[in-house]
Amino acid sequence: MKYCLALLLVLFGLSTPVLADDVRLQQAFATQQSDLQIQGSGMVLKVLKDDTKGSKHQRFILKLDSGQTLLVAHNIDLAPRIPNLKVGDTVEFYGEYEWNKKGGVMHWTHHDPRGRHANGWLKHNGQMYQ
Repeated sequence: MKYCLALLLVLFGLSTPVLADDVRLQQAFATQQSDLQIQGSGMVLKVLKDDTKGSKHQRFILKLDSGQTLLVAHNIDLAPRIPNLKVGDTVEFYGEYEWNKKGGVMHWTHHDPRGRHANGWLKHNGQMYQ
């Protein structure tokens, strides 16, 4: 029912960008699409240990309104880490979606120092991290 309502809102131009992108994330997951620039938001379901192999990434899992989960891999060599991030917090994001069987990964949530990729960001408690 929620999906149908969201689809109707999108079709009739009554949606907010975040709602439209939540539908896009659902579609991307269902059709195994990647390399999509998407904006959205979710609730922190789990805070993971940083990935320290190669470029360092702050990692956490968001639960979207649709119920889909999304791993966020935020490059902290290029952008500030979100301090004091905890389960239950809301995080807004703009970055590149990559499909995986667990819901997908959001990355490129930072600026591109070479200027070849769309700049992404995260927003937590009114503060931007880019």
